[in-house]
Amino acid sequence: MFGNITQGDNNSRCGINLHFTHVFLPPVYVCVFVVGTLFNMWGLRSVWLAWNKIGSINIFMLNLGLADLQYLFTLPFLVAYYARNSHWPFGQPFCKVTRFCFNLNLYGSIGFLTCISFYRYLGVVHPMRVMGKISSRHSLLISVLVWLLVIVQILPDVFFDKNNTTNQNACFDTTSNERMREYLPYSLGWTLTGFAVPLLIIILCYGHVVWILAKKSNINPLLKQRSLKLVLVLLLLFSVCFVPYHIFRNLNLQTRILKQDGICRPGFRHVYIAHQVGRCLACMNSAINPLIYIVGNDKFLITLHRFRDRTRESLTNITHAVFYRNTSPSLGRL
Repeated sequence: MFGNITQGDNNSRCGINLHFTHVFLPPVYVCVFVVGTLFNMWGLRSVWLAWNKIGSINIFMLNLGLADLQYLFTLPFLVAYYARNSHWPFGQPFCKVTRFCFNLNLYGSIGFLTCISFYRYLGVVHPMRVMGKISSRHSLLISVLVWLLVIVQILPDVFFDKNNTTNQNACFDTTSNERMREYLPYSLGWTLTGFAVPLLIIILCYGHVVWILAKKSNINPLLKQRSLKLVLVLLLLFSVCFVPYHIFRNLNLQTRILKQDGICRPGFRHVYIAHQVGRCLACMNSAINPLIYIVGNDKFLITLHRFRDRTRESLTNITHAVFYRNTSPSLGRL
């Protein structure tokens, strides 16, 4: 159970491990920046080259890539911040812009992944009803709506302080100690509307899609394979990148409030570390999202399958040659 503790106990039992943050975050951000930038630029190029083949989903993929790139370009500043022991030299306005870009990327990604999932659901479950009725104009309007909804959700975050009165050079990812009690209800509501509701929509869509694919045998094999791979990619994104971040962000805010009330447990330190890991996993969605381009690109999948078949054939020939070479002397002595 929680108990009242003295300030000395608080420092010894609930002190956060800032050294872990300064050592862990910079190399992760550097890797995500390099991999994510290269893969997203390649993905956007793939979307552009296959513009007429992917269909209306290509607009969502384009927006997904743009959401990733605008966040990735802020990572060098965060690397400098954490490498300098949480000293932010770029001013509070730009700090808020940087945190805004992270949230815009995170919830923009969730929004566009939800749109892609719903379109895939319509294409598999109701192909005749939507044939010729969904145009690029519809996708463009939906994209604008997604951006507006995301901005409305995350805009209040800009009005929360990102530093403490005792540390004006900080750049918190949530808010200062003085405003945590106001921030937690906002964070919980934000988690519900920006994460839980889209996740429920995706689960319902792909639950029905998987059921249809398993039930019907006359569905195009390529469409079936692409849909199942998209399910796997989305499961990876949500289970690895999004779920831990939202759980531990809110838990960490709650522990900060409890510590202000003089309530502490040694486990609070683990919650803080889990929150930092969750932040890294969340930013990794910018490097994983390009998998959506691969799944949605028929030409790439066909090329990948041909490469797999050629590799398998080559390995088989090599195995047979080695086996024949090793057994030939024995056969010759018979």
